[in-house]
Amino acid sequence: MLKFDDFKLDKCADGLLPVIVQDAVTLKVLMLGYMNREAFDKSMAEGRVTFFSRTRNTLWTKGETSGHYLNIVSVYADCDSDTLLVKANPIGPTCHRGTTSCFDTPEDEGFIRRLQSVVQQRHRDMPEGSYTTKLFIKGVKKIAQKVGEEAVESVVEAVDGNRDRFIYEASDMIYHLLVLMEQMGCSIEDMERELALRHR
Repeated sequence: MLKFDDFKLDKCADGLLPVIVQDAVTLKVLMLGYMNREAFDKSMAEGRVTFFSRTRNTLWTKGETSGHYLNIVSVYADCDSDTLLVKANPIGPTCHRGTTSCFDTPEDEGFIRRLQSVVQQRHRDMPEGSYTTKLFIKGVKKIAQKVGEEAVESVVEAVDGNRDRFIYEASDMIYHLLVLMEQMGCSIEDMERELALRHR
């Protein structure tokens, strides 16, 4: 468990800890803020990101007026122990402009991970009328069949040299593969761990 005293802030402006907030699902960088000891302790105790506002000279819990909280998933100190990385689940847009991030990176960045979370939610809730729900009801054989069909269609388009059609069919394959992975109780993170082991 990180403590505020673990950080070396003698070279930081006003002794404040710079904090980078990242979406725990998409890994998209959401914003940069600063914490003093009180803001850090409040964040760790409540599980929601609280900053120290340099302009207002007071604590500021992100979302206290908008409802767009940043719920903490995990925290990491950097190698110099003078910056904090917070992985969080954002409730709504993070930026005051109404955008996902305060940085103007592409909105579809990290979308496959976002889609995975939607698939997981569909599996939990099984909403009526959802195509994903229908796949889960039909079971693993039907889902696997769909992955196979889309894989074949992707291969056909690749062999024919049709880039746009390949992207379309490969996207269908990825979606159905995410559904199959959820059905099998695994995730993108499991695949990343397996690939990392092979890379070593």
